[in-house]
Amino acid sequence: MIHLLETAQAAVNTVKEAEQIVESGKIDLIIQKLIDLGISAGKNILMAIVVYIVGRFIVSMINKFVANMLERRKVEVTIQTFLKSLINILLMILLVVSVVSALGINTTSFAALLASAGVAIGMALSGNLQNLAGGLIILLFKPYKVGDWIEAQGTSGSVSEIQIFHTILTTADNKVVYIPNGSLSSGIVTNYSRKETRRIEWVIGIDYGEDVNKVEGIVRNMLAADERILKDPAPFIALHALASSSVNITIRVWVASSNYWDVYFQVQKQIYEEFNKQGVNFPFPQLTIHNA
Repeated sequence: MIHLLETAQAAVNTVKEAEQIVESGKIDLIIQKLIDLGISAGKNILMAIVVYIVGRFIVSMINKFVANMLERRKVEVTIQTFLKSLINILLMILLVVSVVSALGINTTSFAALLASAGVAIGMALSGNLQNLAGGLIILLFKPYKVGDWIEAQGTSGSVSEIQIFHTILTTADNKVVYIPNGSLSSGIVTNYSRKETRRIEWVIGIDYGEDVNKVEGIVRNMLAADERILKDPAPFIALHALASSSVNITIRVWVASSNYWDVYFQVQKQIYEEFNKQGVNFPFPQLTIHNA
């Protein structure tokens, strides 16, 4: 009963306060403030809608531009998907921040929070981010591709796979080597498969007293009989050096890159066999002792 009386008394007091507000003219001031607030909020909302529509159009145009550029560069499909997704997410974050700012909300703290989070994540993942950036550079500019034989970071091998963070090489003795893309994108990489042709060079030693012209003729006949050796540029044969125990002959030929190692080893074997048949002696270290 007492509780009911207290509730009734509170209602009466509320009515009296409302009557006092109306009588004092404060209700008009409150209504005016509400109207001003509604107009201001309406302007901000309208501006935010315009920013969102224009922003979505710009984001769409940028996404189309990026997609067309990746298509023209013939970037792998998986990398295209990754890049387009990443760029779209970044653009949408910028759009959300712009819309929030258009609503009149202070975005300074929000931006500072994002910046702090980005710095913390970047410091924690600095090595992986470097490898990620290196992988994107490799996939965009293609200094090498799957199947190429390259030499980098002290390792030679065939590129079996290009991942986001690592490039996988298979060496000549069938080892699998993972090289971080960060070091590959910023270091020296020798690609032996980029050009269609390669030059092979041998330095062959013969005894002092051997007929150099005879040796040159033997070698030229041998090279001319091998169809894998290109005629243009023509084979090059010259006296390289008069060494301490030998006369060194330089032999240079051009072949298709795919034939490099076969020609190198087979011709070297043929030179050894043919010189033995023709009586051309190979030198070996000698020491002459004079007795006083």
